[in-house]
Amino acid sequence: MRREFSAGGVLVRRLRGRWFMAAVRPGGKPDGVWALPKGIISPGEPPGETAVREVAEETGLQGRVVSKLGDVRYVYTWAGERVFKVVSFYLLRYRSGRMDDLPALFRHEVAEARWLPLEDAPRLLAYKGERQMAEQALAALADDPLS
Repeated sequence: MRREFSAGGVLVRRLRGRWFMAAVRPGGKPDGVWALPKGIISPGEPPGETAVREVAEETGLQGRVVSKLGDVRYVYTWAGERVFKVVSFYLLRYRSGRMDDLPALFRHEVAEARWLPLEDAPRLLAYKGERQMAEQALAALADDPLS
């Protein structure tokens, strides 16, 4: 079985007293299918850097790593081959950028990027492991005295 390693981010920003997170609707997915930005770790690239890069490529936003949230593991089939995938997720704080201001090179990957209320993420995100990562981000921010 082939193995694949990716990293992604729960990029958060506080607006009007509430936490919001950056979410994407992947290209080719119907309206309402929201996911966290993520992608393949390049050779020699630390996973936290991958998370920051992928968030920037898929949302147009720059962030900084706060902490690792955890790993999501699953198996999928691609072209008849089973693939074991591990995605490491990081909590990122917003630094700069405009939502959905994507380089043309990455527009085919993302149909739309949007700020969503973090507390609604467990209901809005399409994938179970990503919902769990958003819940962990909520818990981490609740324990953060600087929030």
